[in-house]
Amino acid sequence: MNTNPGTRGLTAIAIVATIVAGVLVATQHRINGELGQRLDDGFTAALISFGSGWLILMAILAVSPKGREGFRRLSTEVRARRVAPWLLLGGLGGALLVLSQGLVAGVVGVAIFGVATVTGQTISGMVADATGFAGGRRTPVTVSRATGATLTLIAVVVAVAPRLETDVPLAAIILPLIAGIGIGLQQAVNGRVRTESGSALAATTLNFTVGTAALVVVTVVHLAISGLPETPPSNPWLYLGGAVGAIFIAVQVVTVTRIGVLVLGLCLVAGQLAGALVYDLVLPIGVPTTAATATAVALTLVGVTIASLPPRRATRPRPE
Repeated sequence: MNTNPGTRGLTAIAIVATIVAGVLVATQHRINGELGQRLDDGFTAALISFGSGWLILMAILAVSPKGREGFRRLSTEVRARRVAPWLLLGGLGGALLVLSQGLVAGVVGVAIFGVATVTGQTISGMVADATGFAGGRRTPVTVSRATGATLTLIAVVVAVAPRLETDVPLAAIILPLIAGIGIGLQQAVNGRVRTESGSALAATTLNFTVGTAALVVVTVVHLAISGLPETPPSNPWLYLGGAVGAIFIAVQVVTVTRIGVLVLGLCLVAGQLAGALVYDLVLPIGVPTTAATATAVALTLVGVTIASLPPRRATRPRPE
């Protein structure tokens, strides 16, 4: 095991940064959930959020030679078949998450939405790490990782159980669950794209380009069937979901290669649930929060700590 203090320090920074990114995920849940409610159209809300993030990233890319070079390098790797084309589709996971935010986050609340995505992230994160998904380094399911993931799943049950006694529809929980699975796989794919391109900006911009294109298609179909949404709200903060998403995806792209998909997912879980708890208490939306959410946050933080512990290796006795 590498005991270099510098390496341990970088890993600790990556973990803290990823937890902060998780808080930003909860922030985007809250913003897009209300935007979907105000428009009465989750599809349009998702397109506004993801599309605005894409515009921001394209503007940054225009003045970033390193980012453009990353795109050229990635294109070369794909043409040479050293990178499979399907690895470029990670943005579909982000698009599904943002779409589910617009459709159901305003109904079920930020906390229950967050814990539903947590389940999917935990499952897909462990599978991705154990199988070396997307060409990543294989990380075995150690006792500490299994224990941490189990505690996270218990936290999900604790947070969700009281809500099941209300009139919250089961479909509103299943959608973010599926989105969470997609996000776990997206994290692994984006980490590989970042490595091959050598640019977090290139990987993040590609993610938003693919996701925005997918949302344009489904939103056009939706509007053709259902008609135009309500008058857009005037509150400017409701249009910041894309900018927030660009930041937390960029953080994930950078940190996943150091801490792995599972630990990254668990750190995001901690940030999501802590942020969700604050938002549901201070700026509630959907069903009211309960004391079970605080218990779930505590369990998740313990799970993150345990899952982040390095595996112990047996020490051999020194020869006399």
